[in-house]
Amino acid sequence: MNNYDLYLPTHIIFGKDRISELHEVLSSFGKNVLLTYGGGSIKKIGLYDKVIAELKTAGKNVFELNGIEPNPKISSVREGVKICKNEHIDVILAVGGGSVIDCSKNIAAGAYYDGDPWDLVLDSSKVGRAVPIVTVLTLSATGSEYDNSAVISNAETNEKLPIFGNNLNPAVSFLDPQYTFSVSKNQTAAGAVDCMSHTFESYLVKKGTLLTDALCEGMLKTVIEYTPKALKNPEDYEARANLMQACSLGCNGILAIGRDTSAWVCHAIEHELSAYYDITHGVGLAIVTPSFMRYALNEDTVDRFAQYGERVFGIKKATPMETANEAIIKTEEFFKSIGMPSKLRDLGISDEHFDDMATHIEEHWFAPLSIAIRPVDHKGIVEILRNAL
Repeated sequence: MNNYDLYLPTHIIFGKDRISELHEVLSSFGKNVLLTYGGGSIKKIGLYDKVIAELKTAGKNVFELNGIEPNPKISSVREGVKICKNEHIDVILAVGGGSVIDCSKNIAAGAYYDGDPWDLVLDSSKVGRAVPIVTVLTLSATGSEYDNSAVISNAETNEKLPIFGNNLNPAVSFLDPQYTFSVSKNQTAAGAVDCMSHTFESYLVKKGTLLTDALCEGMLKTVIEYTPKALKNPEDYEARANLMQACSLGCNGILAIGRDTSAWVCHAIEHELSAYYDITHGVGLAIVTPSFMRYALNEDTVDRFAQYGERVFGIKKATPMETANEAIIKTEEFFKSIGMPSKLRDLGISDEHFDDMATHIEEHWFAPLSIAIRPVDHKGIVEILRNAL
């Protein structure tokens, strides 16, 4: 087993109607609150009014930043940082999905940084003190409510990059599956793919452990079982609860403890696609993942893929290679069954920027792709992308 660090300071408050405890949680923070949210869906489902009532009960001064975009932009971060500095914000209350929470994390760090908050994305070593964050989750997907990272896009430079820092873990996260009932089928499915991809990034390494293999396989089976149920009946509480629980565990590091380090190849490639084409993250991952799997499958890696096929899908073919290939087919079929596209051309994407994407990954990704289960270089990135066309 490899050495590892695991730091999970976030207090998770999970279950029905726990929003009534928000005023108590906020009592331990200062008076000035920055409320961040997206396009207004929290108002449609009545969550905004509940949050405001809790803030009033807590006696807080509330400042708002709304309209945070999917694939959150550095422009929104800059606006939030300005509010934090001008109004002496004591705590950020992020109400929404991963995009809102990610944006809030960059804002939290930027509030105590003298330069442009994009500097922190380009170099996470500059992340220091941060404004505390409390989240109220409305979308099961990224796991940002329970990790120390975020992903921010810069439309001016066609970049989408991660930011990391132990001070970026939310202090408290409220997880009520009822607030995901209104999430569209497409976003539900995309969130499920994102969760599976987080799991694959930890699982598809050369050396795992018995415990974390089982955790990863349980995560994958949970998402495969409950996503169709949530799509069929959006108000199926058990389905939504299981997806929310799984997604929150997908990216906080617990699946990776003791395992070989992952390069997170699929995320590296999908971030480039989102940077250029502003596509939904999970949609891009649904297309890239099978292509990467086929690229990575060879005689050296076949046992890992065959294990995945046997333990997650119950596949048992005559040879490990046959089992592994069938597992990749089953993965692709599952993505299609929940409404995800299978080719980049379905999204109007061509090979125009593939070389630029590969170069950018080589220069800016947080981990060398040479450590992947099958090492990936510039040529390999382009090959994975071309095979996804």
